[in-house]
Amino acid sequence: MAISKFSGERVSEIVFFDLETNVPNKAGQRFRVLEFGAIVVCPRKLIELESYCTLIRPGDLSAVAERSGRSDGITREAVVNAPSFEEVADKIFSILDGRIWAGHNIQRFDCVRIKEAFAEIGRPAPVPVGIIDSLRVLTEKFGRRAGNMKMATLATYFGLGQQKHRSLDDVRMNLEVLKHCATVLFLESTLPNVLQGKWNNNSSMTTRSRSLLESSFPNAMDDKRYNSFTMTLRSNRGNFPYGESSRKSPPPSVGCHRVVPYTTGSLGK
Repeated sequence: MAISKFSGERVSEIVFFDLETNVPNKAGQRFRVLEFGAIVVCPRKLIELESYCTLIRPGDLSAVAERSGRSDGITREAVVNAPSFEEVADKIFSILDGRIWAGHNIQRFDCVRIKEAFAEIGRPAPVPVGIIDSLRVLTEKFGRRAGNMKMATLATYFGLGQQKHRSLDDVRMNLEVLKHCATVLFLESTLPNVLQGKWNNNSSMTTRSRSLLESSFPNAMDDKRYNSFTMTLRSNRGNFPYGESSRKSPPPSVGCHRVVPYTTGSLGK
């Protein structure tokens, strides 16, 4: 018997995804999706079940720079023969729709871009059953001990290498950063009086309490199977959590993670 698209097994899967876009530098120019990358992860074991990545040719090639400031950046030549978004829309929809979405600052950027891209081809956008925005979650749970909370800064903090700013590499790095942060919080919770605040000598950095860890991993103290990393999950499929439009860099001030209901016909801030 075929498994329903929204079976419990599918809903429990997390899809980490990332978009690479152009950087609008002219009046009236908009963001264009140049690359989509995603991995589907089992939340109980953090095993990668599926991956997908594709370059995307925008309708307006002039929006893509002929040369990139990064050695492995996306150039106009790289996308000129890539499929259009419409050609890969079915695959992207099947990966995203009905799953938990995860990524770094996705509520303010990637979710908005996905909705715009599907609207441009006249199709309904995929809908998540919940969102894990690692920027908001880690700012709340891990604190700013790693600095500005950009993915590149977090990766450097944990010695994970340099961020490549390519979709598939970035989502895998995102998952590794979450694993490292969760491990540190778990270890701190075992000896809070000894470890908390001792591993970083900068007194201006924030160290979170054991209670915050336990709120994210309620079974961690019982059976140590704390790697079901589904923090701040919203399970209301009807509330479409597309946030405001912004760049990928973190906002100046990040508060607690809340999924804001999406109002039809508006991308309002």
